[in-house]
Amino acid sequence: MTDCSTLDSPQTLPNPSGSLSATAILLIEIALAAGGFGIGTGEFVIMGLLPEVATTYGVSVPQAGHVISAYALGVVLGAPIIAALAAKLPRKTLLLLLMGIFALGNFASAIAPGFLSFTALRFITGLPHGAYFGVAALVASSMAPPHRRVRAVGRVMLGLTIATLIGTPIATFLGQLMDWRAAFLMVAAIGALAVALIAIYLPKDKVVEGASMLRELSAFGRVQVWLSMAVAAVGFGGMFAIFSYIAKTVTDTAGLPASMIAVVLALFGIGMNVGNVVGSRMADYSLNGTIGGMLGFNIALMSVFSLTAHNPVMLCICVFLTGCGFAACPAVQTRIMDVAADAKTLAAATIHSAFNIANALGAWLGGLVIAAGYGYGATGYVGAVLSAFGLAIFLVSMALDKNASSG
Repeated sequence: MTDCSTLDSPQTLPNPSGSLSATAILLIEIALAAGGFGIGTGEFVIMGLLPEVATTYGVSVPQAGHVISAYALGVVLGAPIIAALAAKLPRKTLLLLLMGIFALGNFASAIAPGFLSFTALRFITGLPHGAYFGVAALVASSMAPPHRRVRAVGRVMLGLTIATLIGTPIATFLGQLMDWRAAFLMVAAIGALAVALIAIYLPKDKVVEGASMLRELSAFGRVQVWLSMAVAAVGFGGMFAIFSYIAKTVTDTAGLPASMIAVVLALFGIGMNVGNVVGSRMADYSLNGTIGGMLGFNIALMSVFSLTAHNPVMLCICVFLTGCGFAACPAVQTRIMDVAADAKTLAAATIHSAFNIANALGAWLGGLVIAAGYGYGATGYVGAVLSAFGLAIFLVSMALDKNASSG
């Protein structure tokens, strides 16, 4: 069971008296999800447009790939720094600033004159990523009753998962049809739309009494916060170990034509959306059970992935179910907000730094196994090991919870 004593206090809520109607709350969630849709589209669209970017700036495709690393670095560094520095800002103001920076960063990326400036702008554009999702999750959960908090967080994160299924393919197609710069102009427009929706629908809120940078930084003094971040950084690396090399797994291991790569990617995106919806509902019944259960499920699933990756049907099934592993993400987001007590903003934002570390860790370890000659299918074993370590860390966290409650 979650510790309800750590929920936002009434004066921090945008709907403290229940004055907002269900329709008003839905419109707020749509506005917040629109920002997530823009961020998700902007983060992943570059992966399909690297050759065009490389041609424009006269660099190799591997060199062009550095812009992906620059964005990820911006996410990792930006989340804790912004959350701490913006501790005294109302959440609506902070969300507007974050999404405004994101929109302007993508617009500037679309007109960057050189590769160095483009890389720097991708770093800057990544800075608001984690803080936005963290604050948006806090706002969404604060408007929901305790037994529906994770579903509220999941509805906001639907923006991100839908982006992988719809936003990124459309932006990639637009960038290939016209010019890669058009894709970033599209993302900038989505960001601007999110700014307008948040400004219109999210009520003004007051700064939490006693809020300060030092109070937010106190999150890093809590063992459970560190353990939650470790679960995200390690336990979710398996998903990225598989996903990072899925194109070559489809063609080289399963022997499918290159035209099937898009189909398999779509299955992964569908799985993420299914996992987000179902996992959010599961977590509202048992937050910790969902996290632990999904990590255990991933150990088995990713082992099966490696054993059957040569079979096209099994590959498609396993990829879909790997996407479903996103089911634990809203639960992890909610748990870290619970264990952070009165330093929620920093913790809620920093968990997204941990997810990006998982991305880098999974891709790196998967690459090592492939380079060692074990084949693309072996990335599933990497994922299983990472999930097992994540589950072990989570069990330690649960043991500390039990000791604290008994003490």
